[in-house]
Amino acid sequence: MQDLSRRGLLKATAATGAGAVVLPGMTAAEAPGASATTEGAESARCKPAKLTGRIVRPNDPGYADASLGWDELFAHYPLVIVYAQNTQDVVNALTWARQNDVALRVRSGGHSLEGWSNVDNGLVIDVSELKSAHIDTASRTATVGAGLNQLEAVTTLAKKNLAVTTGTEGSVGLSGATLGGGFGFLTRYLGMACDSLIGAEVVVPSGADCAKVIRTDLRNHSDLLWALRGAGNGNFGIVTSLTYKASPLKSVAYLQATWEGIENLHGVFDAWQRTALFADDRLGTQLEIHRGQILLFGVLAEGSEKEVKALLAPILSVGSPRVSVQVGNWGDVYAGFQIPTAAEPGNWKFFSQFTRKPFPKKAIRVIASFMRDAPTDDSNFFTQAFGGAVRKKPRGGTSFPHRDALFYSEPGAGWGPRTGRPGVCDPLTPQAQAWIAEFSQAMRPYVNGAYVNVPNIGMQDWETAYWGSNFDRLRKIKAKYDPHNVFQYEQSIPPASC
Repeated sequence: MQDLSRRGLLKATAATGAGAVVLPGMTAAEAPGASATTEGAESARCKPAKLTGRIVRPNDPGYADASLGWDELFAHYPLVIVYAQNTQDVVNALTWARQNDVALRVRSGGHSLEGWSNVDNGLVIDVSELKSAHIDTASRTATVGAGLNQLEAVTTLAKKNLAVTTGTEGSVGLSGATLGGGFGFLTRYLGMACDSLIGAEVVVPSGADCAKVIRTDLRNHSDLLWALRGAGNGNFGIVTSLTYKASPLKSVAYLQATWEGIENLHGVFDAWQRTALFADDRLGTQLEIHRGQILLFGVLAEGSEKEVKALLAPILSVGSPRVSVQVGNWGDVYAGFQIPTAAEPGNWKFFSQFTRKPFPKKAIRVIASFMRDAPTDDSNFFTQAFGGAVRKKPRGGTSFPHRDALFYSEPGAGWGPRTGRPGVCDPLTPQAQAWIAEFSQAMRPYVNGAYVNVPNIGMQDWETAYWGSNFDRLRKIKAKYDPHNVFQYEQSIPPASC
């Protein structure tokens, strides 16, 4: 089954790979080679730290690849990149950065859509090689290293007939997606990805220039767990492992429908928004509009081909779409619709939007108008239905605020070939950036709020757009765990002032 996803998906095999994390509950002082960074030494200074792990510097042969992010629109040249092999490498790197007054960024999957997981002349702490996975089928819990990407996580859990919510792009880091909220085909069935997060191991600043490891769950540092569930990306500490409460999932029915051209857009879109919000909570759907195609994707958990076609019949009755259905293990289905990164454009720009009322006809006309003038075939308007389990907060709550949204939408522009050389000025760049900015502006009367995992550097009032009324509480938690604002970037949460 051939697919065209909204950003392009990585075809890869599941792997747990090398690299271990410090076991839950183990402190830095208990790990091999640890320095005195325990709770009782808050005011003590650490011994001079040394960088450990797999270290890449500018003169090393692998530096160009190591400093390259998924979106080649952004070029950064860090002073050093540390690929952590265990939690102690992260402790050492954070301590070293503090002692040497070096700016730092944290990176997992490298998909930061404004390039904020990289930094010029600073330290990048990369956790992508922390790929451990420990699954307890009796309790249905999974503790995984922060380096697993979504494809690895989905396929590893699926072997045990378990699942948590993830996004659709396999190469995206699981931790990054989860810590910003995280949604995909299973969202209406299982809730947000962060809803399944029940614990995490986190490296945080300690004292004047130290770092320490803490464990957060519903009983320990529960305020930090609340913050990590929707605002955890690079704000409070460095997550090295995550513990999820997984759900049983033996099989899914995956449907794809394709309409050639966009003449049927009004009928398809209206039928979709009248159907998707009220369908069985097991059904997750996404609609993707290109300048030459309309694509509908649906995943029905524990469903059959007959069921998924019946649930989507009001949409499929519009025009004459080409329809295909695959029924099978979620891991196999998920791996099957990935597309190689090399086949994607090198440059991307997205705007994130939430909708709390159905789109009127005028909004659909705006979408149609802009898509007819899209700069490339890869540029698209993507939207996903919320509702269902999204409206149910997990025990302990989350900092993700957009639970009342009907839809999440994302105008996106993709252009230019992948070159492996970031920051190259493509001839289409001015046109693509102008188109996406105008498209986003034209949609403003019909949307509100934004998704922190799809940020926009030029957005005003980003604090409330991402987190609404939760922002003040997040600032207080920031002041508790990172009072010196060690973790800061263009739109990071500042600590509350005394």
